[in-house]
This record gives sequence, C-alpha cells and structure tokens, in this order.
Amino acid sequence: GYRVSLQGNFFGRNHTYITFPEYNPCKHIKPDPPLNIQSNVTASKCHIQWSVPWHLADILQYELQYKEYSMPWETALNKTPSSSLPQTEIEATELHSGITYIARVRCKVSENEDSYHSQWSEWSQTTVFQRADVPKMSEKILNTRIIPLLFIPLSFGTLLYLFWNCKLSSRYCCFLTSGQKASPVLTFPHQLLSFSHSIICTMGILR
Repeated sequence: GYRVSLQGNFFGRNHTYITFPEYNPCKHIKPDPPLNIQSNVTASKCHIQWSVPWHLADILQYELQYKEYSMPWETALNKTPSSSLPQTEIEATELHSGITYIARVRCKVSENEDSYHSQWSEWSQTTVFQRADVPKMSEKILNTRIIPLLFIPLSFGTLLYLFWNCKLSSRYCCFLTSGQKASPVLTFPHQLLSFSHSIICTMGILR
C-alpha cells in the first residue's frame, strides 16, 4: 500500500498530516460506465445488453434503471442482474403497452471480489424501447378455422331435414291441388339445389 499525506504551511510553520496511512489503490476504484447499451424487444420480454472492458467483465456487478420516457429518473425502477454477464431482461408483464421506456446501467466491482473494491461508475448512455404487442390472429385465419366447424353440423342437419321432408312429401304430397300428380322424384333435386344455394350464401357471409 501507500501512505498519503498532506503538507502545508500553517501560521508560518510547516505541518504534515497523514490522511491515509495505508492507501491501496485497488480498494478505491471508480470504473468507467458501460458502453454500447442496446435493447431488443420481443413479445415476452425486453433484452438489454451492454459492453465493458474484457479484463473487468468477470469482476463487475451491474445495476439497471428503467422508467417511462416522460417521467423523471427519481421514479425509475432498479434491476440487479443475477449474474456477472453484461445483460439482463425485463419481462413484458413489467411494461405497459404503448408506453415508451428508457434505460441506463452502471457498474462497480462485485462485492464478492476480495482483491478490489470500488464505488459505482457514472451512468451509461441510454437506450429507448417499447413493449411489443402480441400479434392478433387475423379474421381470415379465424374464419378458416370456424367455417369447417360450422359447415359439418349445418350440412348434417340440413340433409337430415331434407330426408324427412322428402319422405313426407312422397307420402302426403303426391297430388297437386288441381288433381295433377306430382313426381316425388323431382322434389328431392329441387330441395338439394336450394340447400346448395343456402350453403354457398352462408360461406360467403362467413368469409
């Protein structure tokens, strides 16, 4: 270590004052702030990373601050990464949709490090990000899934109705009011044509 002293002339006399009898520079470090802070947003989280000198990467710890862009830093939330890696994540549930956020980070020597001690660095430059909205399923995709589900029971029910209607028509509607005989064979194709037309109309509405 080193001995740090202060010398001066006070009232015409020289005096020496020892301020640090055992000064160790390794115990009084203030690192430079992290560089190149960047953010990458996905639907589930915001990934923030930065860079530090490679020879310090294993002994540093970090503190991240983030806030709404329009709010003062006094309202910022602090986040301490769980590892010494120069990165951290903010879950999407911690962010509000449509709000712009700003983040910054600082570093110091880890408290688990015995050889060095330091104070916090100055804050880094900032990065700006927004929560990514979850993409909504388009109406076209929804219709593609719904139409088959509706078409099958609708077709079955209509065919069942036509079957019973044709059966009843063949039994009870063989004669017209004028006394002319109607062919029950022609009844079913006519109803089937009406059924096909209604199905086409229904699919056109759903699309």
